[in-house]
Amino acid sequence: MLGIRRKPALTLPARMPSAGGYVIAVLIFVFGLYILYPVVLIFINSFNGATLIREPFTFTFENWRAAFTEPGISEVIRNTFFIYFLYTVISFPIAIGIAWLLARTRMRFSYGLEFMFWVSFMMPTIATTIGWTYLLDPNVGLINRIVSWLPFVDKGPFNIYSIPGIVWAHLMANAVSQKVMLLTPAFRNMNVALEEAARVSGASNWRTMLRVTLPVMIPAMTVVFMLNVVRVFQSFELEQILGRPIGFYVYSTKIFQFVRDFEPPRYGSATALASLTLIIIAVAIPLQRWLLSRRQYTTVTGQFKPGLIDLGKWQPAAWAAVAALAALLTIVPILTLLGGSFMTRVGWFNVTPVFTLRHWTEVLGDRYFMQALRTTITLSLTTAILSPVLFSMVAYVLVRTRWRGRVILDSLFWMSASIPGMLAGLGLLWAFLRTPFLTPLFGTIYALLLVVILQGKLTSTQLIKGAFLQLGGDLEEASRVSGAGWLRTYFRIWLPLLMPTLVLIGTINFVLSAQATASIILIASRDTTTLSILALEKMTHADGILLEQAGIVSLFIVGMTVVVALAARRFGLRIGVSHEMRESRAGERRGAETAAAATAQTGIR
Repeated sequence: MLGIRRKPALTLPARMPSAGGYVIAVLIFVFGLYILYPVVLIFINSFNGATLIREPFTFTFENWRAAFTEPGISEVIRNTFFIYFLYTVISFPIAIGIAWLLARTRMRFSYGLEFMFWVSFMMPTIATTIGWTYLLDPNVGLINRIVSWLPFVDKGPFNIYSIPGIVWAHLMANAVSQKVMLLTPAFRNMNVALEEAARVSGASNWRTMLRVTLPVMIPAMTVVFMLNVVRVFQSFELEQILGRPIGFYVYSTKIFQFVRDFEPPRYGSATALASLTLIIIAVAIPLQRWLLSRRQYTTVTGQFKPGLIDLGKWQPAAWAAVAALAALLTIVPILTLLGGSFMTRVGWFNVTPVFTLRHWTEVLGDRYFMQALRTTITLSLTTAILSPVLFSMVAYVLVRTRWRGRVILDSLFWMSASIPGMLAGLGLLWAFLRTPFLTPLFGTIYALLLVVILQGKLTSTQLIKGAFLQLGGDLEEASRVSGAGWLRTYFRIWLPLLMPTLVLIGTINFVLSAQATASIILIASRDTTTLSILALEKMTHADGILLEQAGIVSLFIVGMTVVVALAARRFGLRIGVSHEMRESRAGERRGAETAAAATAQTGIR
């Protein structure tokens, strides 16, 4: 019997990773190293019994034992959640009411008032805090001094250095303005037909808001609330200025105290405290994703009908309330800082002279101030230029490619948003001092640049992803058909079309870099001190004699951010796709076509 010879099975060569696979791998490695490596170091070194960072690692549970048994640390965690609970319970209803008034009622200058809350959000926390300290300091606060002039009043009733004072400072910083920014667009996208149906049924405007508008907006409010949950541990400057004089510490200020105020530094206690918050964050992130996935968020459908509510006689009072709050958030602290900077001592009107230029002369003549100003400008401008280009390329990979690993890269960015600035700063401190090739960078401006450029990665990539999704892929296809490579297509097609968004991102990152404190304070040296760190140092001076100088330094931060924001806004309006130019060119083409047709008809005749 003859056997049938079979051909050997065809073996395919092993499939090599594509170029896109290598690009994704590099991006995940780089950003993962920046995001995860410091966090892993914190957790590992929470078991390190070494007194100094450069000492050899010795395994021990002593740091964790201290974290669970030392009364101070448990009190710090309670303080952190207590302050967050107080200002959230107060700010959330206020923000909901303001967003409803701006978006759902016929309020005059509603967009201008909304922009004031944007300005409040962009103002540095340290500047707002110092401004309200000028007003509410128990000894020299302007409001307390004025109240003390009243009959039968010996001392002003307000004290910014207290738990109510800290909560008030949070409300005046960005606790209200941030929520208004996020909720107002969602309220504008609500279908007015739902409210009209309630009013036809006999419900008043107040009852309609409680029974219809707010229940419909619960998904959007849930999103805003959960986005703020992961920010429990973010605050630093405010509690450092107002809490430290009364011995009130929260998570971030206690870590800073362990690292900077003890000799030798208590790195073990700091890392154990940081590790405790890592556990809390690990629980909060899945909880957030679970809550956000349980509801639908559709507020605009094919039957969408816009419209506004008329509050009648209550409209002027509502407008006055919103305008007054917007002024408290923006105009009052800036004017207070400016006026107080010219006083010999803030709040003292019985000294001679009352007003002086001495504080401005001392600040402008201080070499550390000029050095901090140069460092801040360098950091902010470099970040504003590099971050849009870097994150636009990352956003292109996330939106325009189908490379494997994109979900992992996107998840890394989202996870980084939940890591508090002080936690990231401590992790980076360990990374720079325990990693040989990073150690030479410690304390240099290059280390600070690495931190501030990457701190705006989530916001930047998400905004550019939205812009990419609005642009058709046929533009890139036409460029590729014409023979252009990826880089040429990016710089000749995508970059001009994305320019307005990139200008916005550059502005946001400039502001974030100028305000950065918690994320860089542990890795900055005296030679790389920024304006925000310098203002914090002057504000927390032991003798309290540098209060006016701290206000002047914070005014420079405000001035820098405002000037750059206005310049970027004006520049952004002049670039990008111009509808007037396009319409003009279309008219010229139509005119040329009409003239050609008339000439042709004349020739035929």
